[in-house]
Amino acid sequence: MSDANQHKETSAQRGSGKRFIIAGGGTGGHIFPAIAIANALKKMEPSAVFLFIGAKGKMEMEKVPQAGYDIEGLDIAGFNRSSLIKNIGLPFKLLKSFLQVRRVFNRFKPDAVVGVGGYSSFPVLRMAQAKGIKTFIHESNSFAGKSNILLGKKATLVFTGTDGMEKFFPVEKIRVTGNPVRSVITNARLSREEGLKHFTLTSNRKTVFVVGGSLGARSVNEAIDKGLDELLQAGLQVIWQTGKPYAAKAKERAADKEAVRVHEFITQMEYAYAAADIVVSRAGAMSVAELCVAKKPVLFVPYPFAAEDHQTVNAQQLVKKEAALMVKDSDVLQELVPKTIALANDEAKQQELKNNIAALAVTNADEVVAAEMLKLIR
Repeated sequence: MSDANQHKETSAQRGSGKRFIIAGGGTGGHIFPAIAIANALKKMEPSAVFLFIGAKGKMEMEKVPQAGYDIEGLDIAGFNRSSLIKNIGLPFKLLKSFLQVRRVFNRFKPDAVVGVGGYSSFPVLRMAQAKGIKTFIHESNSFAGKSNILLGKKATLVFTGTDGMEKFFPVEKIRVTGNPVRSVITNARLSREEGLKHFTLTSNRKTVFVVGGSLGARSVNEAIDKGLDELLQAGLQVIWQTGKPYAAKAKERAADKEAVRVHEFITQMEYAYAAADIVVSRAGAMSVAELCVAKKPVLFVPYPFAAEDHQTVNAQQLVKKEAALMVKDSDVLQELVPKTIALANDEAKQQELKNNIAALAVTNADEVVAAEMLKLIR
């Protein structure tokens, strides 16, 4: 047994309270709600003990320890739609992950298991259900993932970010809670000046914050790259979260530009939201939830290849309420920069979008989820 595992066992054995395994990850949209739920449970049940389970090599292996929780990584991969030959080892990986999960369960002995989506959640919740352990699912999207649909049949409760989820889950198990937003964002009281100071930007230019999700967004990055000079000539400044694949190219592109800040990933998002006058974003469920709480005028560019095109559905729900604008991914190169500049020049539209998106904010979803769970396992 490795020293790391020995450490995990001893830290897990310290508490005498309820024991929770939280499984899933892959993107910030799964990881950050999971951490928010864990924090809310810990606040209500200070003696509770937590262990996260994720997929080796994925971002949860870095982000969860940064939040102060132990995590175990499984040797598991998702189905590769673009290269069928890469799926040959999948059955072996799935079997191996079930054996790894069994060892973790025998050692940790959870009272409840929470799944937040991502393929690492499947073997963990399936094992818990086979052992008769209470399982809870949080489904953030308006279209449920395949793993969650399968697991939902035997889940104790299914928490959803939106209503209308009866087509995916048994109606008696659904609790509509909204999506848990990180407490640093819900509790942020930062001024625009503090946000700008954090990024060493000036207060006499409007700031556009471009964020393509935790892994970046190629089409959005290409559109910003192409129109960067146009944005600067319009008197704007840019905070540009690129994701890993585009970071080097963007840094090179912005090297001689004082009004552009390029970041591969921004950990302290509360400062970026505070600094932003306008946000350009993908429309994943968690990005939408955070932007409602941050109360920012936003231009959504939904990722068109998300399952059932659910990001377009997410964005359209806000567009219909005049709480956001939307640019189709297929039009992003032509339309994104001109629409961003037009919005920056239209104070009345900015105010309308701010007012309408603020009305959709849910700030206590993590507490509602935690309270519902604790009722059933006390």
